[in-house]
Amino acid sequence: MSTTSTTAVFFDVDFTLIYPGPTFQGIGYQRFCSRYGIDIDPSRFADAVLSASASLSEAQGHIYDPEIFVGYTKRIIEGMGGRGARLDACANEIYREWAACHHFSLYDDVMPALRELADRGLKVGLISNSHRCLATFERHFELQGLIAGALSSSEHGFLKPHRSIFESALTLLGVTARESVMVGDSMEHDIEGALGVGMRGVLVQRFAGPASVGLPDVSVIRDLAELPALL
Repeated sequence: MSTTSTTAVFFDVDFTLIYPGPTFQGIGYQRFCSRYGIDIDPSRFADAVLSASASLSEAQGHIYDPEIFVGYTKRIIEGMGGRGARLDACANEIYREWAACHHFSLYDDVMPALRELADRGLKVGLISNSHRCLATFERHFELQGLIAGALSSSEHGFLKPHRSIFESALTLLGVTARESVMVGDSMEHDIEGALGVGMRGVLVQRFAGPASVGLPDVSVIRDLAELPALL
C-alpha cells in the first residue's frame, strides 16, 4: 500500500463491521415466508443468495432504489422454491427488517480496531449501501465518539461504487482522497469505488478465498486487527 500519510479511514458496514443473525439465514427466511403462506426449503439458502447477488449490480446509474433490494430478497425466496401472490409483501417485510440493528452483531475485531484508530487520532467514517439509520447503528453498538461521520446511500441517493457517495463522504470528514483509506468486503462496491476517486483500499476477506487481488493501492486482510499496521 502507498506510504501516503493516512488521516481518515472509511468503513463499509454490512459484512465488514456487522453480520446478520438467524433472522437473515435460511431458517429466518422460512419464518418470514410461513407468515405469508409461502413454502421454502431453507437448505437452499446459500445457493439462492449466490444466484440472487447479481441483481445488486443492476442499479441503473447506481441510483439508490429500495426496489433493488426488495427484488434481491424476492430472488432469494424464489431460489428456495418460494412462490405465491404474497411473495412481494414478504420480500418487502424482510427488506424493512434488515434496517433493524438488533438482528445483527459486531464482529469481534471491530471495537478494538476502531479504538486503536481513535487513539491514533485518525478520523473514522462510514459509507453504507444500506437503508439502515447510521445514527441508530452507532448508538446500538455503542460507537459514539469513535465515528466522525457517516453516509448511507439511502440518504445520499447513490449507491457505491458511484463516485459521488465517496466524494460526499470525504467532504463530510474534511479530508482528501489521497489521505483516506476505504475498508470493505466488496471489491466491486467498496474497493473499486474508492480507487475511482483516488482513495486507497483494504479488502476484508474474512473467509476462504484468494488472498491477493493484484491491484496497486489495495491490501487484503482477514481480520481488522491487521488494519492498523497498514496505515
